[in-house]
Amino acid sequence: MAATVARRGRLGREGRASLCSFLLGASVAALPLLLGSSPSLLSAPGLRGRLALALHVAGVNAALLLIYPRPLYKIAVRACFLGFAFGCGLLLSAGRSAWRHFGWYMCSLSLFHYSEYLVTAINNPRSLSLDSFLLNHSFEYNLAALSSWVEFTLEKLFFPELKQITWLSTVGLLMVIFGDCLRKAAMLTAGSNFNHIVQNEKSDTHTLVTSGVYGWFRHPSYVGWFYWSIGTQVLLCNPICVVGYALASWRFFRERIEEEEITLIHFFGEEYLEYKRKVPSGLPFIKGVKLEL
Repeated sequence: MAATVARRGRLGREGRASLCSFLLGASVAALPLLLGSSPSLLSAPGLRGRLALALHVAGVNAALLLIYPRPLYKIAVRACFLGFAFGCGLLLSAGRSAWRHFGWYMCSLSLFHYSEYLVTAINNPRSLSLDSFLLNHSFEYNLAALSSWVEFTLEKLFFPELKQITWLSTVGLLMVIFGDCLRKAAMLTAGSNFNHIVQNEKSDTHTLVTSGVYGWFRHPSYVGWFYWSIGTQVLLCNPICVVGYALASWRFFRERIEEEEITLIHFFGEEYLEYKRKVPSGLPFIKGVKLEL
């Protein structure tokens, strides 16, 4: 939600643990250097590379168990998993196989989820939890991700040329970068009152933000997520999921914005209505709640 910009504090122990663990997991990208092999470690034939990956995972997990007590280990293992996915995405991206663009996708997806946690740790440590990774966002979200992986794999098998349109994947990557950057800018601008859950009670620190990216759109974090999600499917050259993601995301954000704006009008009254009249929602054909005082 739009809120006042609070003074940033230092990264707490949860944030530090997550950052160290993410980097530790991402260190899998250095395996080709250690093994003296090509970057295409994941797609190369043979067991040597896969055995190295398995040993890396086991070794890193053992290290996390030794370093962190159980509450921090739960954070560390999730951050490490995302870092490992990011590192594997780098390895796929560096190779020349047909999975190269999927590597771009893995980097984008893992970095999105990890940065959600890290920015929350910086902005609003009081609301920080394991849910801040958004790994358990919803059943529908997980189903959508699974559907995109299935579509990519099947089309790669039966229509391999469809997955080699580099210019289209590049457009998708640019959409992903733009969307994620816009969302994180919105989170940082909103400061300590940004929350992944719509707030129904107004706190003393809640004030309406209309500057920065909130001067462009009323809901920049949703705009960023909308174009990020569609961009991931353009990146994968998934025609079915491009349409499915666009429709599902549009419907979700239409309902979410209406729900949130009812709360914002309750919080700020005429101040928000005036802001609503001047600044668009940012999402196509979504005007927000139709409610006047």
